[in-house]
This record gives sequence, structure tokens and C-alpha cells, in this order.
Amino acid sequence: MKSPFLQAAPLLVEIEKAGFEAFFVGGSVRDFLAGRDINDVDIASSATPEEIKEIFPKTVDVGIDHGTVLVLFGGDSYEITTFRTETGYSDYRRPDQVQFIRSLEDDLKRRDFTMNAIAMDKDGTLYDPFNGRASIQNRIITAVGNPDERFGEDALRMIRAIRFVSQLGYRLEESVIASIKNNASLLKNVSVERLLVEFEKILSGPRQKEAIHLLIETGLYQSLPGLQHEEEALKAFNSLDMELNLSERWTVLVWTIQPPNVEAFCRSWKMPVLLMKDIKRTGDLIKNHSGFLEDEYILFSAGCAGAQSAARVQAVLEARDPAAAAKRAEMNYDKLVIKTMNELDVNGRDLLAWSTQKQGAWMKQALESALKAVLSGEIDNNKAAIKEWLEQCNRI
Repeated sequence: MKSPFLQAAPLLVEIEKAGFEAFFVGGSVRDFLAGRDINDVDIASSATPEEIKEIFPKTVDVGIDHGTVLVLFGGDSYEITTFRTETGYSDYRRPDQVQFIRSLEDDLKRRDFTMNAIAMDKDGTLYDPFNGRASIQNRIITAVGNPDERFGEDALRMIRAIRFVSQLGYRLEESVIASIKNNASLLKNVSVERLLVEFEKILSGPRQKEAIHLLIETGLYQSLPGLQHEEEALKAFNSLDMELNLSERWTVLVWTIQPPNVEAFCRSWKMPVLLMKDIKRTGDLIKNHSGFLEDEYILFSAGCAGAQSAARVQAVLEARDPAAAAKRAEMNYDKLVIKTMNELDVNGRDLLAWSTQKQGAWMKQALESALKAVLSGEIDNNKAAIKEWLEQCNRI
């Protein structure tokens, strides 16, 4: 077993000493069997939350109504969830009723996909009643039991299935695809915040193209913000080859869709403000300054990272090499005479000393004019040259 399991194994020992069962479950077991890196481990136990709190002196109630307690143990923290069954999903997202049980198999039965319905004890012995290990070996995503029932319980599972395609490179079993097609409209019951998390994982995954294709094929895209009528735009987006970061991929998507209002589109996804600003800034740079790589002032204003990002996006949209475009942006930026306003050999105090005018907006305009002249090479970046140039231009 890998170190995260070894570190947590003593915790399972303590639970077993108290007369209960405890297992590693979920994504950590799946990733271990798939040979992927493991970060956090999830633990399920036959002990109830109150019984867990009797075993361990340091706990935090993080989701006690659903059976989850955070245990502080050995310098780390672990979420332990009681075996449970769930009934009634009136909002297609959360169970109306949770019942704590003592059966591991019944707990695994409520999970979404067979690859996530495997348990492992402290010694590495697997409990796999739904053949999840075979699904991992065959790289296929199969529902636990009836997929219509699983998606009816939690509609988010549909887009999670497609996210796993993007992240893991697995394929969806035909019954899963058919069920997503039949239940796609249920995705409207899922909060935008949860959709954003899953969609961004789709965009960031190494098999993004297959995943976007599945969003289109199943009709799931019609329940995503701003994409309801964008099948052709999504196909165009999916035809592009892109080695880009998440913000840049969003920018390419927005550019391909061409929404009437970029900010409104971003807000419909409830994006973080910084991401929204990045998308708008990069898009505006390409839209309003197509030749920005040769414009010293635009490069200065964008900064090296901003210029490189815009260059990569522009290159993808024009079917050019984004890495080469980013390198060119960096080289052109490095050639700038100055890279910050503080490096300009003139400041506001100089302007006031040279002019009879009072402090006002004219100062910002004069400094910006001087900056552009210095960046373009029209004048040298020294106080005397800048003063002479400003006088000739009647700026002071």
C-alpha cells in the first residue's frame, strides 16, 4: 500500500479495537488500483458518529447528519463516514433520509460507479462486490446497479461520469450513455457552483475532447449555463488543439461562443471574479489589439504573463503553435526599454515643478504620453529628454 494508506492504517486499527469495521473507500482506492497518485484517503466505518467520537478524543462535526466526522489523529485529519443507506431524492441531489447501517456491502451499493464502490482494509485486502477492479482494468465507467436509479438519486453523477472520462481517459459503458441521454434534463436541478467545479475539471482533463463530445452527444450541455443553444460552437471549440491553462481554455470557449455579453456569460457560471477578469482581459486584448505583440505600449500594459496568455489563446484560435507564440511574446516584452511606471525617469512631482498648472488629470495624460514615447523609442528615458519632448507637445 502507498504511504497515505500506511499513515492512516493505525486509525483503522483503533476503530477495529473498539469492535467496529473500518475501510478505505472511494477515489483513493480507485486511484491506488489505477496506479495514480493519492492525496487524501476516505474512510467508511460501521461505527456511528457518536461511537467514533467515543473512540477518538479530538473530532469535529463536519457532516454529522450524513454520518461524517472529522478525526484529528497522528498529526493529520481524516473524514470518517458511517455505513449508510439513503432514500428519497426529491431534489435529485441530496437524500431526504439517511439511515446508519452496519453492512459494508449495502453502503457500497449506494455509490455511483463500480470503480468507486471498492473498499480496502488496513492490510490491503479488497472488498469488491460490484467488480469495480475489473472496470478499472478495462478502463470503463459502469454504474452500480441501474444507472437510471443512480442518476435519479443524484443528477450531478451524470456530469461526474463525463468528468472521469476527461480526467482518467476511461470510456462510458453504453448503458450509462443511454441513461444520461434519458435523464439529461435532471441536471438543471444541480447548483451552478457544483456544475462549475465539474465542468472545469472536464476542461482541464487530458481527454477533454472525448468529454466535450459526450456532453454534446448526451445533450447534457443543454443544462449548462450559456451553452443551451451552442452545439455548433462547442463542436468548433472541440476541434481546436490546445495546450492551455484553465483560464485560457475558458477564453477560447468564450471567444468561440461569442456571447452578446461576456461578463453576463461568466456571471451565469458564478465564476470567481479573478477568473472572470482574466477571461475578459485576454479576450479584449485579442479583439481590440490583434497585433499586440508588436505594440510596445500594449505589451507594457498587459505585462509579460498577460501577453503570453493572450498570445497562446490567439495562436490556438489561428491554429498556430501556442508555445512558440508565448515565447515570442516573452522575447518582445524583454526588449521593452522599461517594464514598470516607476522606471520612467519622470514623475508627477517633476510635472508640477515644470508647469504652472495645478494638479489634475493633465498629469496622468502627460505621463502616459511620455511613457508611450519612451517605449516606442521616440525619446530616451531621461528627465531632460522627456521634459523637452513634453514642452514641444504642449503637455506642460
